[in-house]
Amino acid sequence: MATYLYETIPTNPKQKPRRFEVVQKMSDSALKTDPESGLPVRRIITGGSGWITHGTSILSMKSPRRGR
Repeated sequence: MATYLYETIPTNPKQKPRRFEVVQKMSDSALKTDPESGLPVRRIITGGSGWITHGTSILSMKSPRRGR
């Protein structure tokens, strides 16, 4: 299960949007309305961690060594 961040799209430009989190399956479709207020919502994309590796990679081990 993943946690998604949503933001309401207020009808009044002076009104601040409300942000909230929802735990959903990755296969579930995105929400279209806020469960509390009924306002339309958009999913907010946030940065992920990705894969971080340190040290020798598999690709560098395949290249021939020079200078020996």
